[in-house]
Amino acid sequence: MKKLLLSTGLAVFAAVGAQAADLPKAIAERGTLQLTVNGTYAPMEYVDVATGKLTGLDIELGTAIADKLGLTVEWSDTAFAQLITSLTTGRSDFIISGLSDRPSRRETMDFVDYLATGAQFLVSADSTAAEMTDLCGKKVGTTRSTSFPDEIKKWSEANCVAAGKPAIDYVPAENSIDARNQLKQGRLDAVVQGSETLPYAMKNEPGLYRMLGAPFTVGYQGIAFRKEDTQLREAVTEALSALIADGTYGAILAKYDLSANAVEKPLLNAAP
Repeated sequence: MKKLLLSTGLAVFAAVGAQAADLPKAIAERGTLQLTVNGTYAPMEYVDVATGKLTGLDIELGTAIADKLGLTVEWSDTAFAQLITSLTTGRSDFIISGLSDRPSRRETMDFVDYLATGAQFLVSADSTAAEMTDLCGKKVGTTRSTSFPDEIKKWSEANCVAAGKPAIDYVPAENSIDARNQLKQGRLDAVVQGSETLPYAMKNEPGLYRMLGAPFTVGYQGIAFRKEDTQLREAVTEALSALIADGTYGAILAKYDLSANAVEKPLLNAAP
């Protein structure tokens, strides 16, 4: 069985074979992957109102990875704040649910990064804000359990406070849907969300929003593994590499208008 070669620096995975590595015995014997997502982060994972079923980019990609490994997936839905707990307690084999690769998270997990992302401001279509700095002193909301509150604070300190302007007034939200609802209700002047969510939101609620400026952070979303689960991590990485090579990965991203967020190959713990 061919294995993976790990480089230094960004630690790029180089899969040298299309066949997936051997699976952990327990997973191979049960024939399923047990995966938990937070189904409020469209288009990555969300509940289709017509069918009541989970759908989205991560659902399709996770299912395709399982197919490459000869497995099926048992999906479950939980609050975003419980995702990491579901992994550490063994309820989930790995996490593929719009989870950002962050240095603090890498203390207990390893990430196979599969999608470029960045925090971006979204305002109402009729907002008077013309530049990102027009949000200084304004109410900006985002999901409380993500990295975005800290990133808003850092951006505000560098671009508002340092220029003698009032800091952004951060307002917590339970999830991205809650944040956008507060924006529509006029309780917020802007929201911050991952750039991968905005084309979907603007397409599904046309005429309500516009993006303000470019993403002000650079990062990756990753598939998160317990550090000891190296065998499973390697198997999933080889499967993802094969999906990139055969065009399945690109087709899934194109379906959700996220071709620009693609990576050329899986990356290990690559976010800055």
